[in-house]
Amino acid sequence: MQHTVNPNFKELFLLDPNITFLNFGSFGACPKPIFADYQKWQLELETEPVQFMTVKGLNYLKQSREALGSYINCHPDDIVFTPNPSYAFNIIAKSIDLKPGDEILTTNLEYGAMDKTWDYYCNQKGAKYVRREITLPIAGKKAFIDHFMEGVTKNTKAIFISQITSTTALILPVKEICDLAKEKGLLTIVDGAHVPGHIPLNLSLLQADIYTGACHKWMMAPKGCSFLYVKKEYQSSFDPLVISWGFNSATPSHSQFLDYHQLQGTRDFSAFLTLPKAIEFLNKYDWEKQSSACRKLVRDNALRFCDLLGTQPLCPLDDTFLGQMFSIPIHTTEPETLQRDLFEAYKIEIPVMRHGPDTYLRFSIQVFNTQKDLDLLYEALKEIIANTELIQIK
Repeated sequence: MQHTVNPNFKELFLLDPNITFLNFGSFGACPKPIFADYQKWQLELETEPVQFMTVKGLNYLKQSREALGSYINCHPDDIVFTPNPSYAFNIIAKSIDLKPGDEILTTNLEYGAMDKTWDYYCNQKGAKYVRREITLPIAGKKAFIDHFMEGVTKNTKAIFISQITSTTALILPVKEICDLAKEKGLLTIVDGAHVPGHIPLNLSLLQADIYTGACHKWMMAPKGCSFLYVKKEYQSSFDPLVISWGFNSATPSHSQFLDYHQLQGTRDFSAFLTLPKAIEFLNKYDWEKQSSACRKLVRDNALRFCDLLGTQPLCPLDDTFLGQMFSIPIHTTEPETLQRDLFEAYKIEIPVMRHGPDTYLRFSIQVFNTQKDLDLLYEALKEIIANTELIQIK
């Protein structure tokens, strides 16, 4: 495949040039060519809404599922599009067959909205959402796997785990955990919100039973573009979150899974249709090469920031646990104030996040970021440490 010589990536994005953008992990950002494709679909929708919604739309969605299925190596009929991973996991958590006393095993590092979702439905059904305590820093892959799997009991019904955690920005050994869970006859449910376009994803190799990913993060599709993958043998177990025309359809397609979850009433699904263009963009610029350079920039700066803040890295500084994000433990009693100060006084967009009793400052590195961006962050933190009490050094 012929790849384009690296352009000025900053010029390919719509981001405000006056902001040092170090928070790609939260919502991504859409490059101009992908955003233009998005607007093309929206214009077609408004030009002839009836034909778009009732005639052409299903074929357009099929083309987009085929492109995504090829990219993540799964059958396109095993994917349905959702506006976000939270929506996808509500489909799963609401319908999963849980009995009183059943357990969903997870870590204490999961995304807060997912904890709320599982808590809600487990409480409804008398089941338990068991958050296995993970000691940080992580010593190594085997230690993590052994400790986590020791949490399996005779009551464990399923394992729910992130492939890349949100607050702590750790790549977890999900493949090995899925393999061990399969040996024990457990359902595996993986939160891959940060994975597509960030690290390679091969669902045929991973063999998770259920997987969701956000395409509007690192794949750079427009906001509101995510997917839910369910293995064929489990698809009939999950009811649609919204009952609409696809439920018990008068004109059913070859797939009840698609009928139930793809037809959700009137909605603008233009974002879903941009995935062929997003994948074309990734291929055009040899994205694995670009991502590798971003990961190197993360690793080269990780220890420097921990030293500044008087804390320790959460994991070994290698590709095993680190991608294009790095979370630094930070001692502050006012994380929200610190985040606003970094944005308003220094024009740096970066999250400062609470996670239980701990707080983390997480920087994300995308192709348009440079060492200069991290140097600006470093100097801003030095100044805040010297002149305020927002950050405590212990």
